[in-house]
Amino acid sequence: MTKTEMGRFNISPDEDSSSYSSNSNDFTFSYPTKQAAMKKSHYVDMDPENQNFLLENNLGKKKYETDFHPGTTSFGMSVFNLSNAIVGSGILGLSYAMANTGIALFVILLTFVSIFSLYSVHLLLKTANEGGSLLYEQLGQKAFGMAGKLAASGSITMQNIGAMSSYLFIVKYELPLVIQALMSIEENKGEWYLNGDYLVLLVSVVLILPLSLLRNLGYLGYTSGFSLLCMVFFLIVVMCKKFQISCPFEAMNETAHLTATFTSSPETLFNSTNDDSCEPRYFIFNSQTVYAVPILTFSFVCHPAILPIYEELKGRSRRRMMNVSKISFFAMFLMYLLAALFGYLTFYGHVEPELLHTYSSVLGADIILLIVRLAVLMAVTLTVPVVIFPIRSSIIQLLCPAKDFSWWRHSFITVAILGFTNLLVIFVPTIRDIFGFIGASAAAMLIFILPSAFYIKLVKKESMKSVQKIGAIFFLLSGIVVMIGSMTLIVLDWIHNASSDGH
Repeated sequence: MTKTEMGRFNISPDEDSSSYSSNSNDFTFSYPTKQAAMKKSHYVDMDPENQNFLLENNLGKKKYETDFHPGTTSFGMSVFNLSNAIVGSGILGLSYAMANTGIALFVILLTFVSIFSLYSVHLLLKTANEGGSLLYEQLGQKAFGMAGKLAASGSITMQNIGAMSSYLFIVKYELPLVIQALMSIEENKGEWYLNGDYLVLLVSVVLILPLSLLRNLGYLGYTSGFSLLCMVFFLIVVMCKKFQISCPFEAMNETAHLTATFTSSPETLFNSTNDDSCEPRYFIFNSQTVYAVPILTFSFVCHPAILPIYEELKGRSRRRMMNVSKISFFAMFLMYLLAALFGYLTFYGHVEPELLHTYSSVLGADIILLIVRLAVLMAVTLTVPVVIFPIRSSIIQLLCPAKDFSWWRHSFITVAILGFTNLLVIFVPTIRDIFGFIGASAAAMLIFILPSAFYIKLVKKESMKSVQKIGAIFFLLSGIVVMIGSMTLIVLDWIHNASSDGH
């Protein structure tokens, strides 16, 4: 959209109500034709709630400004993009979380985490309207100055690079196994096409980079839809395998490098459960139960993508975006619940932290399992471009917010982000531990702390004694507890593993 197509207009609050009333004399448009201006003013007037964040709200001496960029992405494509931003590699670990909490406790935790995540989306969208910005970093700057901007930018960057790293790690260690199975190669003798480092670079250059270079997030709606279909196929296979695998079963030890990378002691997983019965348990409390909340929290982190998707939504309004969010969250809630439940009811206490490797341990070579691996690989690969968008936007807002769009800058930052993440995946073997700690802090910041803090600071029309503000304060305190608790547990686990290795 060209600069001449941008509209800027004022709306002043009605003194007797919280709604906004418009004055035609306040609208100033710079359109190439009079007809375009009339069409755009009609578009704005269709929904009185629409575009509060696009306005210059003259509230005393404070003025919030932003330019008007009408969205072009359909409702359905926005649902696909947001759902794809939610779902990820975390779905592979939910059965393990259920095995360490029990069915009832898992359902309770999943319900609360999904509701809290959706509530934080509500806070974020309302703050965007009141704060007059569709950029996370600008909301942080308006709320707390440069410190708020750096907190938002840093949290988005750390969380999304951690997520990208976990996706690319799956490509690095799963794709060689898939190729080896497809080519019927019994032993890996060091061929380049079985080297995970080369394969992750090849996938990044051939598939991920071209999609990441797209200027608009809406174009990824089709790839996001295909990615979701891959995850639905994974879910269907998990449900079907429940009726094909009988319990008790003879478990084989998994020696694949991926399991050794992602788990501290894969051989002990099948021997760590004293109760070998094939009966479901509803409440379980053990040393691993405390990790269920971080796992579930990370599974619902999509907040860096909320505002970019909101910005590109056609017929943009807060109510419309909340409908997108509700549909996406409910769909992912069902997918998470079914995947965790049927995975757990298949293996019970023998579930490994990575569900696909549990199937490999029991079934060995299986053609359906091979197709599932391909589907999961495709799903996580197509999710990476969606994750790159918020990182790139955050970096641009931090370094050069006032400059016009440049393809050279756009491409350079994209290549730099993807190249840096590939280097981490190739050269840092403990990347999941490092970003597990970073992700614990960033996830809590993005879901709990930042949306509630921005809401408390920027939404002026509600008093601190209102129900909304009190709820936001409790939400903020909950986020601090979750962040400190998650980080403490991860550090204690590191210390425990280090002491065990020392002996």
